[in-house]
Amino acid sequence: MQNFLKFVNPFHIGTIDAESKYSHTKFIQAMRRILLLSVLLFLPFYSYCQQTSTSIYQKGISAYENLQAIGNLSPYSPGGVGFDTRYQGVKGSPRLLDTLLQSYLRIGGREDYFELLADLDLVSNSVIYEHPKTKKLFAVPLDVISEVIINKDGKELVFRSTTGKRFDRDLREQKFYQVLNDGKFQFIKIPVKTFIQANYKGAYSADRPYDEFQSDAKYYLMNSDGIFCQIQLNKKSVAKIYPEKKKLIDQLARDEANTDKEAMILSILDKF
Repeated sequence: MQNFLKFVNPFHIGTIDAESKYSHTKFIQAMRRILLLSVLLFLPFYSYCQQTSTSIYQKGISAYENLQAIGNLSPYSPGGVGFDTRYQGVKGSPRLLDTLLQSYLRIGGREDYFELLADLDLVSNSVIYEHPKTKKLFAVPLDVISEVIINKDGKELVFRSTTGKRFDRDLREQKFYQVLNDGKFQFIKIPVKTFIQANYKGAYSADRPYDEFQSDAKYYLMNSDGIFCQIQLNKKSVAKIYPEKKKLIDQLARDEANTDKEAMILSILDKF
């Protein structure tokens, strides 16, 4: 029986072989490692819970001061989150008339016109029109449009593209222009919609809590060289384009002094 060893324990008296004793020892060692690892993992968790409990729940003067600071917070105070309700949306629109009117659209080199309800989008430079059946809105880009005629208050407003026209200063992009006077002394207007971004944040803001599309217009007269020159709506600007007619312009301007400035220019050109 030399292959067996005898040992005594509190629960059992008996004999086991050496291989079983070795397995038993390895098991005890493994259990000790697991127990030690569990203790080490629990300690930082317990420490974290202690730290968290003291930082989340504020008491006394500290809590009151912090709540008061957040309560008085403006959207521009650093270190906090505020809610700004001053923004008022967008005023105006990118469209010329802000409504769809009876219009006639000529495409490319065609001679016929399409009749539809339309308006001009001066930002995207396109014609916006309503489909006669579905009532959905569609857009036609300016680069395929030859002419648009819009009926407004019993008058026909004629619009064409600046493409192919010569200007005293190059335009950054093609635009619609309105024909005010055709023929030898051409007088045109380029309507413009400028987007002005809201500006109400900061100490030196313009205090404008809304975005806005602002309407403007630029006026041009064609000179003897066929170039459109930008003008101001006054006699001096017209005389600069047509110096040979300065005396007539001065006389006509005095006669038309009390009229609309655009109408005054048209009246002067009508007398040429």
